[in-house]
Amino acid sequence: MSIENRVLGLAKLSVYIKGFLAKNQEDYNKSDLNFELLLKKSEIENPWFTVDNQKFALQQWCDLLTEENIKKWLKDYAISKITKRVGLILAGNIPLVGLHDIISVILSNHIPVIKLSSKDKYLVPFLLKQWKEFSGNEIEYEFVEKLENFDAVIATGSNNTARYLEYYFKNQLSIIRKNRTSIAVLKGDETDEELQLLAHDIFRYFGLGCRNVTRIFIPQDFVLDRLFENFLDFQDIIHHNKYANNYDYNRAVYLLNQEKFWDNNFVMLKEDAQLFSPLSVINFSRYASLEDVKGFIAENEENIQCVVAKEGLGFNSIRFGEAQNPGLNTYADNVDTMKFLEVI
Repeated sequence: MSIENRVLGLAKLSVYIKGFLAKNQEDYNKSDLNFELLLKKSEIENPWFTVDNQKFALQQWCDLLTEENIKKWLKDYAISKITKRVGLILAGNIPLVGLHDIISVILSNHIPVIKLSSKDKYLVPFLLKQWKEFSGNEIEYEFVEKLENFDAVIATGSNNTARYLEYYFKNQLSIIRKNRTSIAVLKGDETDEELQLLAHDIFRYFGLGCRNVTRIFIPQDFVLDRLFENFLDFQDIIHHNKYANNYDYNRAVYLLNQEKFWDNNFVMLKEDAQLFSPLSVINFSRYASLEDVKGFIAENEENIQCVVAKEGLGFNSIRFGEAQNPGLNTYADNVDTMKFLEVI
């Protein structure tokens, strides 16, 4: 099978998605209507997967998957000459979260054996079917309920699930991913525009992704109202039933426990040293020195997916608003999936 055809097919899939997203609904053809209905079906079964969030994820992928980008990414890797079967246990916290693994396996000349998340079971099969057609049927994949007959495995789950998976696959070549989250570091001189971009890093996908910011470091004299003022573009998030339930629950717990928090009726800020925060809550802490923040990052490196900050603070960071826009060479848990697939 030709890797070239797979790359071309993937680029054609990108063009197909882009064309769909650019259309108004009154201009839909039959294929577009089926695509839209699939997104609505996915939202009905998993209300966290709003059509808007699914389309956002699709837009990020079609922007990435140009022929030029794919070839530039692949040139740093050796394509395996021996085809292996790679088991994939996909997460379902945000739309298409497992697509990068699938693409990596197929473009490494292997066959993905895919166990879908029950929360994300429609969009991935649809896109793979389209990719297969666009590539002249030159990709192979399987969907399974239970992983069997595989040569290596890539699995994503909670910390508790990961312990089970590490034991279960202890005799297999594997990448086992655990819970991660992301942080932001503010210098204090951020513009309103930068803080509005930070809001995207926090609220996109309702904060459910490992690249969503759940902890913010702020200078001692930073005024919290600046955050609330610049988060207002996301105030409608409270009208989502499942998010509102989390907000109401966490707010009630804090009130009952007489814990101090700041509230703007759709998100709470809590001064807390914990890296992970409950949904609808953002933990923050004030720092005296950036060296203290660097120390925290070093101590929690295994739990931090990315750091959002201005350039020049001395961190390996990404810019505000870029947390949900990873590149093809951005790997979950900073483990190079393609290098792993070279040697299985």
